[in-house]
Amino acid sequence: MGEIDYVTRVFSSPSQIAESAWNALLAHEADPSPFMRHEYLTAMHESGSARPRAGWQAQFVTLWRGDELQAACPMYLKNHSYGEYVFDWAWANAYSQHGLDYYPKALVAVPFTPVPGARLLARNEAARTALVKALIQRVRDEELSSVHLLFAQAQDVKACEDAGMMLRHTVQFHWKNVAPTLSTSLDSLPPEGAGFALGRPGGETSGALFTSFDHFLSSLQQEKRKKIRQERRKVTDAGVTFRWSRGADISEADWDFFYRCYERTYLEHGNAPYLNRDFFRRMAQTMPQHWLLFVAERDGQPMACSLIGIDDATRVAYGRYWGALERVDCLHFEACYYAPLAWCIEHGFQRFEGGAQGEHKMARALLPVMTTSAHWLAHPSFADAVQRFLERESQGIDQYMDHLAQRNPLR
Repeated sequence: MGEIDYVTRVFSSPSQIAESAWNALLAHEADPSPFMRHEYLTAMHESGSARPRAGWQAQFVTLWRGDELQAACPMYLKNHSYGEYVFDWAWANAYSQHGLDYYPKALVAVPFTPVPGARLLARNEAARTALVKALIQRVRDEELSSVHLLFAQAQDVKACEDAGMMLRHTVQFHWKNVAPTLSTSLDSLPPEGAGFALGRPGGETSGALFTSFDHFLSSLQQEKRKKIRQERRKVTDAGVTFRWSRGADISEADWDFFYRCYERTYLEHGNAPYLNRDFFRRMAQTMPQHWLLFVAERDGQPMACSLIGIDDATRVAYGRYWGALERVDCLHFEACYYAPLAWCIEHGFQRFEGGAQGEHKMARALLPVMTTSAHWLAHPSFADAVQRFLERESQGIDQYMDHLAQRNPLR
């Protein structure tokens, strides 16, 4: 059966697509994440966090055969480039300087969530290929400037590249729960072993897990071990202790306190938060099993917290949000890295993804991985110019990865 057998339908809200059908497609993907679940995307939409007024107009593209959903992706029409974490402001400026409109553009991504993984949900590779072609055709039909697919898994990247889309690479920092053994040296590990994934994230190396935080520290260079112990001691000496709760055990009071901290962090930087309280209320109702909350307390009073995404099925944790009402030296490192890593070790989680950017994370043993996005521009001359830019940028990314490799904190 060929592509002509697919019927394309576009929806203005994820709630118009059956949750069971969407999540069934996601479950079959090689690199799923909880942030592509129907509940997460619906909460973004229905809470108003990603809404047309904020520049996120949902146009979810789906392919059908009869009543069966064959492929689907979250697509948004954007009139800005905020909340994406793959920056194309220079492209927009170039369009403007030539009297052309870059916005609206089409974006295939999870709003405000730079987590690599599946973006094109499909029953098979034929459906994935057809979905990419449907996206490009929709951009042509709507006379949009471009379509951008961010933080994609390998299967999506291949389908996009086969369709003539341009690839762009960025760097994130992830931690892997892989304990070195006497018979294993860093030089003998495959490229994605011991954390240096010089390609896409994922592909865990088989091996023993760390048995304790001290065991993990023993895998680091002495200077790094000493620094981490000093940073943790500063928090302890300040009288700060941590407690954690997960899932349905996170109380409404704790969710309220988290949001107070989260909102304050944004406001201190002069911006309103991307996500509103109603979004997190929906998370507590529809996806509680995917959240882990750390609360810092001093003298019995909460004063900071961090919220971590978790997935029991893949044993992956995701650093997401944090905030503090008081300033304590090194508190951010404890709340966002050390306490979550200790929890991951205790509970046998295999990877902790630290989010977008953040070279400082390397000192905490979160090591560089390359992430990939795909781009298609309708204007031939601008497409050629962007292709040349991406070729130069890719060389710079390769050099940057080589530079980071020389700063490997592992023993």
